[in-house]
Amino acid sequence: MVKKSEHPLVGNDRYEGFCVDLIEEIGNVVGFSYVINLVPDGNYGGKTATGEWNGMVKDLLDRRADIAVASLTISSVRSEVIDFTKPFMNTGISILFKVPKGEKPGLFSFLNPLSIQIWLYTIASYLVVSFALFVLARFSPYEWHNPHPCNAESEYVENKFSMANSLWFAVGTLMQQGSDINPRAISTRIVGGLWWFFTLIIISSYTANLAAFLTVEKMVSPIENADDLSRQTEISYGTRSSGSTMTFFQVSKIDTYARMWRYMESKRPSVFTKTSEEGINRVMQGNYAYLMESSMIAYITQRNCNLTQIGGLLDSKGYGIGTQRGSPYRDPISLAILQLQENGKIQMLYNKWWKNMGSCHGDEKKKDSKASALGVENVGGIFVVLLAGLALSVIVALFEFIWHSKRSAKADRQSLCMEMAEELRFAIRCHGSTKKPAIRNRRCSRCPVPDVAGEAPNGLVLVEVGRDGFKEIHR
Repeated sequence: MVKKSEHPLVGNDRYEGFCVDLIEEIGNVVGFSYVINLVPDGNYGGKTATGEWNGMVKDLLDRRADIAVASLTISSVRSEVIDFTKPFMNTGISILFKVPKGEKPGLFSFLNPLSIQIWLYTIASYLVVSFALFVLARFSPYEWHNPHPCNAESEYVENKFSMANSLWFAVGTLMQQGSDINPRAISTRIVGGLWWFFTLIIISSYTANLAAFLTVEKMVSPIENADDLSRQTEISYGTRSSGSTMTFFQVSKIDTYARMWRYMESKRPSVFTKTSEEGINRVMQGNYAYLMESSMIAYITQRNCNLTQIGGLLDSKGYGIGTQRGSPYRDPISLAILQLQENGKIQMLYNKWWKNMGSCHGDEKKKDSKASALGVENVGGIFVVLLAGLALSVIVALFEFIWHSKRSAKADRQSLCMEMAEELRFAIRCHGSTKKPAIRNRRCSRCPVPDVAGEAPNGLVLVEVGRDGFKEIHR
């Protein structure tokens, strides 16, 4: 590029840039002097409609220049008429696009930290845990307690975990507000503890990701790669005419690139540009994507924060210094390039002109790296822990049920199976009361059957079993 200065400059001092520094380093290694001249038509070199070459390639063919130092892509077509040195930089075709505008937050953007799948799983877990707590509380005998502690001879025991209370307990925990009822049995405490752990992880993950969503601006790009670009028509795209990038699409046999070439060739007005600056200006105007070498895109995006690179590389190639056919300069310059690559001088020049000179740093160019909603792969383990806890609580509740039934059967002098059957029938009454009798004297084959109207044998209390409990008849 032409150097800006308050004083008039002459000779090679008029220019500056990566290629100017590169040829100076090569000249110092090889030992030659040089004079920099700009190509008249400003082209790198390509075949015109008449089959003639233009740009730097034409100057080499006409022997008006000994070497061509620029971002000159090494291609098979150019190699037929000129020679190239070893590549001094690797590159590839990519997409230059305008940085998309930030998306305005929606009315329900507070749901974004978790994916829809996680929200559905959480709601399902809430319903499953509530139902499991309700069933286990009725099933476990240790969840039934005396509602009047001062009256030790109360005829009824009570269970706090009705279906409504179970739902309330679960939602209170989920909202980090707690509940006025707590489980008593080991099985229900396992369910409650696992549910507390589950809500701790879910709420913590949601809060942490919500902060990321509030601080990171969400960018929505209409295209993500070349395939997206080729399958739409709203955004125009093109490249520089008479260049290696244009030749790449013109001769490509890949379906995506061939489809892109047919679009560019038939689009009116033309999407091709005469210079790279023209293409950059069209990108800045919006609704246009420019196809060019990734090294040039990196150079531009470091200086213009409104531009960005879309997708990866479409091909792989290198920049080389062009020479005349059979030129004695090619081999010495190639050796000098290898030497400069080995001692890191070319990388230093790259850092100088690409990174140090740019005003857009890496953190600023990552505005489109939006926070992602947490999915099953992020918090799926907590659902597994919850399911394992529910399975453990069911096993513990079963042992509690059997143990208590065994003790009650011995006290009531009847078989364990009958005792378990009666307890189970009461537990599975979904519409049943949350109260049940505290003491029951059942009839069995070994118990004497007294006359209801007569006196109870051995002074025992004779009771009559009713729907709502037990009623004393007489002693």
